[in-house]
Amino acid sequence: MANINPGRKDEGRFNSGQFGTEPRKQDSATGIAEKAKDVASSVTEKAKDVGSSVAHSVSDTASNIGHKAEDATSSVAGSMQSLAGTIREKGPHGGMMGTATDKVADTLESGGRYLQEQGLSGMGDDLTNLIRRNPIPALLLGIGVGFLLARSLRS
Repeated sequence: MANINPGRKDEGRFNSGQFGTEPRKQDSATGIAEKAKDVASSVTEKAKDVGSSVAHSVSDTASNIGHKAEDATSSVAGSMQSLAGTIREKGPHGGMMGTATDKVADTLESGGRYLQEQGLSGMGDDLTNLIRRNPIPALLLGIGVGFLLARSLRS
């Protein structure tokens, strides 16, 4: 067979763009895609680990704060009961002032007992039940407190 196009020397050879590099490009694109998937998977796993660690830390911190708040509540309850005893000892014992002193001491003592027995969670439950039983007064009280806060912050 005669060479029709004498100027072209590579006519009998494969063109590198036709057969040789197409599969290689596809292989390298697949490899890059797989590497990208691996990196994305690795980043996702690390993000999950960090998220889990942060959630655990927040949970531990909240638990510690809760325990400290309960301890503080117990301490306040003990102080209230001690103050009630002091008022009973040092206050007047007879007449109208003696009666008032006894009432104040009784109230402090029962409040301290309530705090020790119920704690903050019991107080929250009682407050929730109170609001459920009396929603209109609770709403009006909230509006009043909000109004007073707004006035105090404006000044």
